[in-house]
Amino acid sequence: MRAEPTCPRCAGPLSAPSLWSSDWSCGVHGAVLPRQPSNRPGPEGLAVALRDARVPLWTPWPLPAAWLLTGFATVGDERSGARATAAAVSGPGLLHGPADMVLIAEEPGIGFGAHFAGLAGPDPGTAFNGGPPHVRLDVGGPAATCGQTVPMWAVGDRPDRAAYVGEAMGNWLWAVLWPADAGVLMVERLTLLDLREPGMDLDLPYGAYSPRLDD
Repeated sequence: MRAEPTCPRCAGPLSAPSLWSSDWSCGVHGAVLPRQPSNRPGPEGLAVALRDARVPLWTPWPLPAAWLLTGFATVGDERSGARATAAAVSGPGLLHGPADMVLIAEEPGIGFGAHFAGLAGPDPGTAFNGGPPHVRLDVGGPAATCGQTVPMWAVGDRPDRAAYVGEAMGNWLWAVLWPADAGVLMVERLTLLDLREPGMDLDLPYGAYSPRLDD
């Protein structure tokens, strides 16, 4: 049986729209867009994530050596479209052991990335753009702004992960990595591609589903 949508800000249960309200509602955060059950890695899961995406669906490309795409997630429904997307990638850490990264694009106020980063509010707040950026990412793709560099700031204080946030193409861009020392991967100056872009014939490698998307 398919899982029910949850709150993007806390992963808690939602009350569905009814005769009295057209909103999905969280008992803690009020009216929210629904976080849909995650999609398994593979062409079918990618197609579902892309179907109603109104924000980028980012992946590093090329992927770091031996890394694989390991799942997708969206926030929104048939009425709103997907106003937040997430792609998980997993592989060997640069320092030791396995590592995972979830890349999230979202409109302001959704709270999906902030949830993964461990922030209380829906947006980065004063943690964003409060000084020199800690790392930078490059954004590529046929229809993206050529050569765009995205400054990213470290946010959150969860000891088990490293989280960064910036702004790309008018939306928040979050990168959350496990374990915390996997954040060193961000120093590699990754290039991100938007999987919505037409004309990209990428041979995407898929791995086992990442439970990080269930965070």
